[in-house]
Amino acid sequence: MMKFKRGSAKEGVVAIAGALLVWTFTSPTVASSYGAGIENSRWYLSESVFECSLVQEVPGFGRAVFSHRAGEDLAFYLESTVALMKPGRGQLVVEAPVWRPGVAPKPVGAVKVSDDKRAVSVGVREANIMAQGLLQGMQPTLTRTARYDQGPVRVSLSNVNFSEPYSGYQQCVSGLLPVNYDQIRRSRVPFASGGSELSEADKTLLDNIVSYVMADSTVERILVDGHSDSVGSRIDNRALSEERANRVAEYLKAQGLNEELLIVRSHGDQFPVSRRHRENRRVTIRLQRQGERPEFQQASGNGRDFSG
Repeated sequence: MMKFKRGSAKEGVVAIAGALLVWTFTSPTVASSYGAGIENSRWYLSESVFECSLVQEVPGFGRAVFSHRAGEDLAFYLESTVALMKPGRGQLVVEAPVWRPGVAPKPVGAVKVSDDKRAVSVGVREANIMAQGLLQGMQPTLTRTARYDQGPVRVSLSNVNFSEPYSGYQQCVSGLLPVNYDQIRRSRVPFASGGSELSEADKTLLDNIVSYVMADSTVERILVDGHSDSVGSRIDNRALSEERANRVAEYLKAQGLNEELLIVRSHGDQFPVSRRHRENRRVTIRLQRQGERPEFQQASGNGRDFSG
């Protein structure tokens, strides 16, 4: 039994209060943890020829997305409806869920946490490690300091119900287009001096453009603009740029592209993009979707290429 000296009750209360205060500031900080539980863990597959994605809602935080765009590699991003993490460097690991004790976590590396709605984005290496971890029954977990205090915020992905949607994702990836809109919306076909022949690499580029446009009904216009360098007469250069533009347009049509989408123009050496002649010998191809601002204005002639 603990004994107190007479008259020390007030001192005892002060001592206890002080001890509680010390414990508050020296004890480990409890992490704020976010993640779907067994009862609400769902992965949703979204699939098209343009993009395949796997999405999990993270209660209280936002959503986790594995995304694979046509022409690109697998990527992962974490969206937050509320900015809960302080911008800076977070740590990503693949760890065992609580019902699998004794399995050592696997560090993936440091990741950047930003102020944007898409708080975290990682590339193909990290995304693949995370996906493989989920298939193996593990849970990828990101830890970063909280935005409004010094405690950590932990966001974990649940592996429950992941395998079946992932199998569908793999099938989706096999049917993706070879390129996406951003990759071919402005394209360039180079030419040798005085030449108008298409190389095999040029044909591959044009084939990819045709594949994309035939899949995307929102593309309403394709501008094909022929250019030349300034060597030789302007009349010859204009004719050569026209021949180049027509060669590209005829190839596109031969591959099945709707002729009504094409607007073919030739400019000779009027709009150089460089002092190097080889960079001015080109045909540029620009795609325009419905709702995008038309760009039919003439180039200013100051070296900027208005057609791509």
